Amino acid sequence: MTLIKNNRPTESELEILQVLWQKKSATVRDVHEVILTTKDAGYTTTLKLMQIMFEKGLVTRDSSNKTHIYQPAVSKEKTQTLFLNKMIDSLFAGSPAQLVMQALGNHKASKEELEEISNFLKTIK
Repeated sequence: MTLIKNNRPTESELEILQVLWQKKSATVRDVHEVILTTKDAGYTTTLKLMQIMFEKGLVTRDSSNKTHIYQPAVSKEKTQTLFLNKMIDSLFAGSPAQLVMQALGNHKASKEELEEISNFLKTIK
């Protein structure tokens, strides 16, 4: 799974990818029903977005049956890395420390999460 920089997913495409990453594969109807739980969206809009995503190489499509089955063609981890690196470079002047301090300052981390972060920091020293 690769992510071509010119074919970065849009916000709406990321919502669809989140569903596909969770489900591994799904029909347009399956994806649409999940999206409807968080926002008002038309079925044809979801269908069109998924067709565009197929053309961009963000998803694969099994067309062997009447109902097409879609799968993510990009990994969640590579997509997260691409967006995170862009955010660090553009919003935090290339400083991962500023990103972490901003994130921890604005969102209350649980004791378990802070312990996990602390353990991670110990492994990368």
